[in-house]
Amino acid sequence: MSQQSVGRACQAPRSDGEPDVIYAPHGLAEGVSVLSSDPLFARILGDAGLPRFRRRQNGFGTLLHIILEQQVSIDAAAKMYHRLTGLCCPLAPAPFLKLDDATLRSCGFSRQKMGYARDLAVALQQGSFDFERLAAADDETALAGLLAIRGIGRWSAEIYLLFALGRPDVWPAADLGLQLAVAEQLGLGFRPTELELRRRGEEWRPWRSVAACLFWQSYLHARGRVAPRLPPELYA
Repeated sequence: MSQQSVGRACQAPRSDGEPDVIYAPHGLAEGVSVLSSDPLFARILGDAGLPRFRRRQNGFGTLLHIILEQQVSIDAAAKMYHRLTGLCCPLAPAPFLKLDDATLRSCGFSRQKMGYARDLAVALQQGSFDFERLAAADDETALAGLLAIRGIGRWSAEIYLLFALGRPDVWPAADLGLQLAVAEQLGLGFRPTELELRRRGEEWRPWRSVAACLFWQSYLHARGRVAPRLPPELYA
């Protein structure tokens, strides 16, 4: 399993005895510095503060959790994941494939998600998909590799690239929260479509991941919320 670190400026020391926290994406501090010259992002930073979305592990558990997140809330996905890890230890492809349908249903898996998760586990066992190769690939190759797994659509792949691989120039334009945040911050009066948001994101290259995190930060701040906490073992 490949893990990479970010610069010290992208870390924040914890006062509760936990190790330093690593935030997504790579180059967060540099990206914030560049984007802050734009009045839009300067305003977000002034109102909502720095984005604080923790980096995730590059591995089976993280991608499985993203599959569980599809069409449900992050909290609901975390509960399903917690039930699963109570029954499958270690959470790895071989033990996972031994679980029957009834066990997975008890964890909250739909039949569709059972199929997606098993396909991922089989691909890992057979070597047709590999997390170390994924980490070493460029963005387009990594995206294509993720999309080749049944059940991994563009949203899931881009979320993985941003949060698990820490790629600095990913723009998950299908994300509802990002669409709403952009609409609010730009005063659009309507929620942009995925296609429109992809076009708008071009102006924030090569720091689109950082721009996305700033927009998400503004969305949470406006609602009195903070970044969601996932099961701790999923974090880098």
